[in-house]
Amino acid sequence: MALYELTIDSKVHTVDTEPNKPLLWVLREDLNQTQARFGCGAGLCGACTVYVDNNLVRACASAVATAAGKKITTIHGLNDELAQKLKAAWLKYDVPQCGYCQPGFVLGAHKLLKKTLPGQTPNWNEVTNLCRCGTYDRIRQAVLDVHSQTATGS
Repeated sequence: MALYELTIDSKVHTVDTEPNKPLLWVLREDLNQTQARFGCGAGLCGACTVYVDNNLVRACASAVATAAGKKITTIHGLNDELAQKLKAAWLKYDVPQCGYCQPGFVLGAHKLLKKTLPGQTPNWNEVTNLCRCGTYDRIRQAVLDVHSQTATGS
């Protein structure tokens, strides 16, 4: 066991746990932070996605020791202008059905749009999250809508 200091959505938490315990389980079990969801447990589906510093991380496949001392951002802490536009587009296009995977999708779309230049088309293949409800077309519409707003400065 070891003590780790985790900054989650701008709040500092200290946890005493095993260094190889998945970040997802530290968030959910030890800190009652349920924004990241368990999906596959292998880092494939994206339900557990969080930012660690400015990198997207699958929290189920990332040890807590790798996130210690870094800035962890969940869907609740993602509040810049781009995130607000994405969240509004999610509602506009009625994206979520069950909503279980949506925090990971919003984070993935956020990262994609942050790196897509105004004249470029977002490379949708970079958002590799899985949705059991199959709302991919609505997600794509929401992302492209926000991208067009960003490109035109709306």
